[in-house]
Amino acid sequence: MTETPMLGFIGLGNMGLPMASRMLAAGHKLVAFDLRREACDALAAQGAEIATSPRAVADRAKTVFLSLPTPQVVRAVIEGQHQAEGLIGAASIKVLVDLSTTGASITKALAQQVQAVGIRYVDSPVSGGVNGAVKGTLAVMCACARTDYESLEALLSVFGKAFHVGETPGLGQSMKLANNMLSATAMAASAEAIAFGVKQGLDPMVMAEVINVSTGANTAIRDKFPKAIIPRLFNFGFASGLMNKDVQLCLQEAQACGVPMAVGSAVGAIWNETVEQLGAESDFTEVAKIIETKAGVVIEVKTPSSKE
Repeated sequence: MTETPMLGFIGLGNMGLPMASRMLAAGHKLVAFDLRREACDALAAQGAEIATSPRAVADRAKTVFLSLPTPQVVRAVIEGQHQAEGLIGAASIKVLVDLSTTGASITKALAQQVQAVGIRYVDSPVSGGVNGAVKGTLAVMCACARTDYESLEALLSVFGKAFHVGETPGLGQSMKLANNMLSATAMAASAEAIAFGVKQGLDPMVMAEVINVSTGANTAIRDKFPKAIIPRLFNFGFASGLMNKDVQLCLQEAQACGVPMAVGSAVGAIWNETVEQLGAESDFTEVAKIIETKAGVVIEVKTPSSKE
C-alpha cells in the first residue's frame, strides 16, 4: 500500500488557513508554517504537523503550497535572507505551488530561480474570497507545464475549480489581476451608483434587488452590498490593502505591456484613498465609506423613522 505523501503549506492567513483545512479534510498529510501561533494551533488541532520555519516545511514535503500576502513576502520565503533559510536548496521540495497574487514580472523571475535548481514552479493564484476558500469553490488559475497541471489537478480541485490558463508562469498572475481589477471596479462603481440612488431617496436594498435582475448586475451588488455594506457589517474578510495591492500591480503590468487603463487608473486612485484614510487592514467593503463621505449619505436600509 502506497503511503500518503506529505504536503507542505506556508501561509495560514484568511485564505491559506481554510485552504489548508480543506486539504486535511480530504485526507492529505500536511506540514505547515505561519508566523502567527494561533493559526498554527488551529491547523494542528485538525491534524497538521507544524514546522518551525518555511525551510523546515520544504525539508519534509516534496510539494509545497504558498499562500502569502505580498510579492515581497513570497520572494523572502523562497530566497531566504541566508542560503540556509529559503526554500531553494531545501532537502525535499520538488514542486512549488504559489497560490499568492504577486504579479507576472516577479513570478517569472522567481520561476526562473527555482527551476534553475530543479524545482518545478506552478503559478496558481486563486479567486473567490474567504467564503470560497471555506466552501471549496475558488477559481484556481494555473500556469505551468501541462504535465505538472495534470498531476496536480485532483489536489487543486480540493480548493475549487482548477483552470490551466497557460504553460508559462506569470500567465496565472495576469489572469488573476485582470479578474481583480474588474472586482475592484465593480466595488467602486457600485458604491457610487448606490450612493447616487440613496441621495435621490431610493432604498439601497431595493436598488440591489432591482440591479441583480437587470443589466447592471455584478458580484458587488449580488454579495458585498446586501451582506456586508447595507447592514453596516463591513466583514467580508478581504483587506483593503490587499485589494489595492492587486489593483496597483495590474496597473503596473498594464503600463509595462502598453495597455491603457483610464478606468483602471481612476479605480486605483479610489483604492489608494481607501487605504490612506481607513488603513490597509480595513475590510475592502469599506471602500463604500469613502464614497458615502463625499456624497453626504449613508448606504443603509431606510426605516419608517428616517427623515428625507
